[in-house]
Amino acid sequence: MSGNMESWLKNYLEGVGAVAGTVHLHHDRVLTLAAAVNIPPPVLDKVRQIPYGKGMAGMALQYNKPIQTCNLKEDESGHVKPGARAVDAKAAVAFPLHDRDGAVTAVVGIAFPDERELDDALVADFCQTARDCPV
Repeated sequence: MSGNMESWLKNYLEGVGAVAGTVHLHHDRVLTLAAAVNIPPPVLDKVRQIPYGKGMAGMALQYNKPIQTCNLKEDESGHVKPGARAVDAKAAVAFPLHDRDGAVTAVVGIAFPDERELDDALVADFCQTARDCPV
């Protein structure tokens, strides 16, 4: 994992009030973990590579839009994989980052300590703020 990317992620999480997060780089329909903050080791092992369409990050890649839950531990949508429930957080969102041509270059996932609804405007702010991610 990249120290520069992890440093960016720590600052980003602090800025948006999140307690945990990941950055996965996209290549050939696979997401590869580039940075993680406050993700338990058993979860890290499961998210080092995420296939297209699997879990919140894989779905954000597949649908090219943010995927969210108001409670990681109780979500029944099928978006949250069992390993993600081990993260000490509740509300979460995974969203794609794009290059200048609109292609997905990475997916950022962030989680919050409390259960909450993340409205479209707030999620759009998270995406806009993450545009300086060093991918």
